[in-house]
Amino acid sequence: MNFDLTDEQQMIRKMMREFSDEVVAPGAIERDRTKQFPIEIFKQLAEMGMMGLPFPEEYGGAGADTTSFAIVTEELSRGCASTGITYSAHISLGGAPLNLFGTEEQKKKYLTPISTGETFGAFGLTEPNAGSDAGGTQTTAREEGDDFVINGSKVYITNASYAKHLALTAITGNENGKKEISAIIVPTDAEGFKVIDNYEKMGLNASNTTELVLDNVRVPKENLLGKRGDGFKQFLVTLDGGRIGIGAMAVGIAQAAFDRALKYSKERKQFGKTLSEFQITQFKLADMAMKIELARNMVYKAAWLKDQGRPFTKEAAMCKLYASEIAMEVADQAIQIHGGYGYMKEYEVERYMRDAKLCEIGEGTSEVQRMVIARQIGCH
Repeated sequence: MNFDLTDEQQMIRKMMREFSDEVVAPGAIERDRTKQFPIEIFKQLAEMGMMGLPFPEEYGGAGADTTSFAIVTEELSRGCASTGITYSAHISLGGAPLNLFGTEEQKKKYLTPISTGETFGAFGLTEPNAGSDAGGTQTTAREEGDDFVINGSKVYITNASYAKHLALTAITGNENGKKEISAIIVPTDAEGFKVIDNYEKMGLNASNTTELVLDNVRVPKENLLGKRGDGFKQFLVTLDGGRIGIGAMAVGIAQAAFDRALKYSKERKQFGKTLSEFQITQFKLADMAMKIELARNMVYKAAWLKDQGRPFTKEAAMCKLYASEIAMEVADQAIQIHGGYGYMKEYEVERYMRDAKLCEIGEGTSEVQRMVIARQIGCH
């Protein structure tokens, strides 16, 4: 077993660590307060060749591996989780389905602008009545001549305000009372397509979370992504990859919370000693460090399996579940170590906790991850 990162992965980590510290982190408090989308940061990431990192070079990507994607997501999230989730969704929800299921023509047309950072990647899955039960999809795409006419709505869609097109799921037919769900690529400027950005969120305030309303939106049938009726299967595969991204994001948040707690514990004095001299604080920090290390290893293992072309559904669910739960726990302990200061926005640890919560919900809740793992280990 070799736990060393390759030279390329180490280079990416070093570059992204510096970028996160110097460019991403400094404005994070302000962006959280003003809900300002970090567009300038993403222009720089595009110039650095990061926006199409794991996609083939012929579509404007960098041809890197999933571990590299996880490293970038972790480092961005360490500086600002809103930036981290924007990047993760751009790659794993926006670009990945096109790369996995698109025709040559679709990849050239739709994946290339995502890879170059000309547009953001987004994916329309969740609906008002279809969250964990994605099979509850109600958006319809009926055939009319050479077109699909789409009606319905989507909720909690990341990046859609900044996407020129996105793949979304819709019912394209019924067979014996069973929904036929397909994925269709839809341009966001199509007539009857509305993107609404007015959610008030608990955290991740600088990320773009939108509602999509589709009223008789027409797209040509050639915009079908993959095989008709395969939409359900496709998004399960897409979510597996996305879970590695959320796991990496959670590790980044946890690392940021730990770093702040450790630094503070060495500076803050109580009863004539620094907090880090008290065994109770040492034990808290030791547990935090151990859990972060375990979570990171799980993320890397899932990424490695994916890159080897091996099954990784179980490991993706495990890394996402474990990393998101320890991110909440580590953020909670970081606030506790800070005491009253931890409750104040300027010390940043309270933001980590608000941001971490989404990791237990998005890309399949913790409960859904446990269902996936149970199925994978043979519980029926």
